[in-house]
Amino acid sequence: MHLELNMNKLLLTVSCVLAASQLYAQQALTADNYRFAESRLIYNTSQLIDNLPVAPEWLEDGRCWYRTLTARGAEFILVNPAKATRTAAFDHEKLAAALSRATGKTYQAYALPFRSFRFINADKSISFNVAGDAWTCDLQSYQCQKAKQTTENSVTYGPNEVVSPDGRLAAFIKDDNLWVREISGGAERALTTDGIKDFGYATDNAGWHSSDKPVLRWSHDSRKIATFKQDQRQVSDMYLVTTNIGKPVLKAWKYPLAGDPVIAMIHRVIIDVDQAKVIPIQVPADPHRGTLSDDISSSGTFDDVDWSDDNTELAFVSTSRNHKQEKLRIANAATGAVREVLEENVATQFESGQDAINWHYLKKTNEIIWYSERDDWGHLYLYDATTGRVKNQITKGQWLVTSVQRVDEKNRMIFFNACGLDAHNPYFSHFCKVNFDGSGFTDLTPETGNHKLSFSPDEQYFVDSYSQPDVPPITVLRNLKGKLMVSLEKTDISRLTATGWKAPVPFSVKAHDGKTDIYGVMFTPTHLDSQKKYPIIDYIYPGPQGGGVRDWSFLPARLDHQALAELGFIVMVLEGTSNPLRSKSYHDMNYGNMAENTLPDQITGIRQLAARYTYIDTSRVGIWGHSGGGFATAAALFRYPDFFKVGISESGNHENRSYEDDWGERYNGLTSESDYAKQANALYAGNLKGKLLLAHGMMDDNVPPYNTLLVIDALTKANKDYDLIVFPHARHGFAGDGPYMMRRRWDYFVRNLLHQEPPKEYQLMSKQDPRN
Repeated sequence: MHLELNMNKLLLTVSCVLAASQLYAQQALTADNYRFAESRLIYNTSQLIDNLPVAPEWLEDGRCWYRTLTARGAEFILVNPAKATRTAAFDHEKLAAALSRATGKTYQAYALPFRSFRFINADKSISFNVAGDAWTCDLQSYQCQKAKQTTENSVTYGPNEVVSPDGRLAAFIKDDNLWVREISGGAERALTTDGIKDFGYATDNAGWHSSDKPVLRWSHDSRKIATFKQDQRQVSDMYLVTTNIGKPVLKAWKYPLAGDPVIAMIHRVIIDVDQAKVIPIQVPADPHRGTLSDDISSSGTFDDVDWSDDNTELAFVSTSRNHKQEKLRIANAATGAVREVLEENVATQFESGQDAINWHYLKKTNEIIWYSERDDWGHLYLYDATTGRVKNQITKGQWLVTSVQRVDEKNRMIFFNACGLDAHNPYFSHFCKVNFDGSGFTDLTPETGNHKLSFSPDEQYFVDSYSQPDVPPITVLRNLKGKLMVSLEKTDISRLTATGWKAPVPFSVKAHDGKTDIYGVMFTPTHLDSQKKYPIIDYIYPGPQGGGVRDWSFLPARLDHQALAELGFIVMVLEGTSNPLRSKSYHDMNYGNMAENTLPDQITGIRQLAARYTYIDTSRVGIWGHSGGGFATAAALFRYPDFFKVGISESGNHENRSYEDDWGERYNGLTSESDYAKQANALYAGNLKGKLLLAHGMMDDNVPPYNTLLVIDALTKANKDYDLIVFPHARHGFAGDGPYMMRRRWDYFVRNLLHQEPPKEYQLMSKQDPRN
């Protein structure tokens, strides 16, 4: 009797499974399905957007021009802030006709063969390049003619040179030493002579980030250079091996790992350019660390140094190896003598801002503007530069300063960007001002949305483009008081929406603690049937230096999220706890345990969305990510194998003891302070139940491929099935192999979450916008 009942239950279960399988596998997806999905990628959607935010080119007299794409083509617009006018930069019809006559080719008014131009001859003419030839056109007679190529039209310095503020000299590295070249005459001379291999001047080659461009900061008068001599002689090497016919080539470079006894150290110096004299700054060598990011040159220049206005002093910040101690010091530029000004110690990791380093030395008033999260929010403080004591807190509240744009010493006013002020979404950035004493706080861009700014050279005006993920941009010109001077563009997406395109749905849910609000965006198919059940795909980038949404402005496409949705999925991107742009305690939630990867937030977020939208099927959950997202994806399938069923892990840093020192030790602490071994993905590989695709480039000099090989080894030893894609020549981002990876990603989710067969070897074909 019991045997018969059990057998009936078994047969019923099997029949249900078969029915579900037949339901999911009703038909194979076709090339037309993929082609429609591809129509949602950025190279197709951007062609259907008109009047996008502008990138202004500012003129010396305070005016600016920009090129905008409209339904009829490309238009050049001239803006005069003082007169509050917006006009055509020239007569497009007349210029097209004149250029056609001069060249013998036919050009259309709104498809001119150049993207930029210069006003010349007291603004009576313009110059531009067409097919490598220089041309000028008189704006009165509209006569165009070829111009002689002059040195003014040619590049005068190279990509690996740093030009002095007066434009006279270019600094560059040669044989581990720092040199300068006269831009006008080309004469070269050495500023240093004692640099040697792995102990050279201004070198930019610690860890995965490297270039041949020197890391330095010119003084305002172009007579001194602040830089360092970087010692990595005893730093361990990393290795990669090429794939080619014949013997492979071994690539080796300095790449310290978390926990290594020796890391790159910088010996700070000031160089007197005229005398070619090196003045050592009298402090011990500092770890290769910065207050804004892992590196000391995140902004493309030498971070955490600030010349005084009179060039007699150099303020700088020394950061400890674990980012927990900061010392602001001021060096005498003539002697290298140093005085200690202030010190801040934190329990986790210190940051001086999000988008920029926000501390400043004001010698005229002997003050320091300092950034700190000591009250749990990123705010500005005014210090006495002599006593090192706080004079007053400048900004305060449950929001944070992200980047100081301008310090007006004369009027004792600060202009800055901030997050957390917009009730609609805490990630929306607004532009504000405040007085040094904390009074006069004003939001200069009060409209709801994420505000992106571009400033005039004198910083008296700025172009403001504000939008939301589901609201297209409006672009205006304002003055520093926030007054709207000119309306420039209102982005038109009507041609895009006519195709059925729809914006992602912004949402908020509660974090795994049940209290904290977290935010994300959700993508659904164009032809959503709310009566059906759709698998959900979670795109994850856990940070903690940045999240998966990244940009909270309007975008016509975000990676391939909408494309995947069109294949029959719901796609979610959720900013979990421990990512930046919120409070200090929020950012530190996973400190010391990066393996948490915001995964508890992702799970509870998916469940809350499924309760809100009944068409989400939580029995079919996929996840994918790249780099840190690759780490999180494998962790999701290993640590929550009953929830996440399919994962694609790309370029993951699965073992942070095999990753560069400065990232892990910043967000996880030193290996003596955090259990790195317990966080490694390989330790949990035996828990895998679902389908996992691993992908890595074999020339990845950011996250070396051995990270993925360690996981593969663990899966093999655990007798677990997995799938693998290897790109023999690709670095971290896959570059030219990216479209192939995208197509394989679509195939993998279609097969394993939809249980349908994708079209065989569909090829993604990008198209050029005809307006470009």
